[in-house]
Amino acid sequence: MGARLAPAALVAVLLVATSTAFVVTEKLKLTRNPIVGPRVDKLFSPDCDCDTNTASIAFRLRKADRVTLDVIDSHGTVVRELARRRPQGRATVAYVWDGRDGAGRVVPEGSYRPRVHLSRARRTIVMPNPIRVDVTPPRVTSFTARPLVISPDGDGRSDTATIRYRLSERAVAELYVGARRAVRKLGTRPKGTIRWNGAVAGEPLPEGVYTLRLVARDVAGNLGPRSGSRKVRIRFLALGRDRVVAAPRGRFAILVLSQARRVQWTLGARSGVARPGTLKLRAPAQPGRYTLRVEANGHVRRAAVIVRGAAR
Repeated sequence: MGARLAPAALVAVLLVATSTAFVVTEKLKLTRNPIVGPRVDKLFSPDCDCDTNTASIAFRLRKADRVTLDVIDSHGTVVRELARRRPQGRATVAYVWDGRDGAGRVVPEGSYRPRVHLSRARRTIVMPNPIRVDVTPPRVTSFTARPLVISPDGDGRSDTATIRYRLSERAVAELYVGARRAVRKLGTRPKGTIRWNGAVAGEPLPEGVYTLRLVARDVAGNLGPRSGSRKVRIRFLALGRDRVVAAPRGRFAILVLSQARRVQWTLGARSGVARPGTLKLRAPAQPGRYTLRVEANGHVRRAAVIVRGAAR
């Protein structure tokens, strides 16, 4: 008889336990969350020298309580205790996590969550706000600059160099000219372009060859290494030589380098307009020293033209 009653008793116990668990679960559903208005930083890098090297965890309590706040990993293991039975009122409270464990070591990359225990309410709540720790700096995986010679004089011809790049992840790209930052690209797309107008900090640079590099800073704040370099020359106008020797009325040629559509030249009493490239002219008839003046978009270069006397 007792043996037959045992299964029935077991079933009854299970039914009571199930009913109790159901009642407790439903009661918890109807109980308002004691934590109000949580604000948790989603992503940060404890390694960066920036404003995003810590994560803020803030919330309010419906009722004053003693708070224990832990940071747990994806397995539920506590990696850092931020508060231990600290009395808190109903005002907003905030804690800061520096991305380190209890021994002061930077935690591995991954997702972490705040866990709050309220002593008086006897509640432990894992906040549904993940915190992503990212310590991997971004890299510039490709970088080109075209054209390699620019003349930022506002005529619409080769005024800027177009920098095309690709990054290893979403990040802000920054263009450096030598050791100075020239452009900070808006947005964090991992692929994009930057147009450089030959200026740094709003100041136009003089003619010369400049070394361009890119660096990237990701959303977490990690600053990547500088990329390889590309050299871009700023040139408005240049002559192939600064001294020409010719016979009276003799022909000579001089190279004119410019991105302008036309250049103006003056030699003695004569003047004209020509395309950049090889400028072919005739020397004055009288022996002497003359100045060839070439102008392009307000930039002027000069060369001496020596006309020798006829041989006797």
